[in-house]
Amino acid sequence: MTQDDYARKLDELDTLLNDPDVPMDPARVWSLLADLSGRDGGYRTQRNSRRSEDMGAMRDRCSAD
Repeated sequence: MTQDDYARKLDELDTLLNDPDVPMDPARVWSLLADLSGRDGGYRTQRNSRRSEDMGAMRDRCSAD
């Protein structure tokens, strides 16, 4: 999913949840949530890979002692 797709889906979800003039469509809300939850923007992936590298380095230092 591109950044534009993500932004569009997030805007649509916001409208569905917060605009009193838009009728609630639970199936669409769940669909959008499923699509959006599959994308973490790389933040979680980068953070976790950094954490894994740090843990690997720490393990190497501990096993060298």
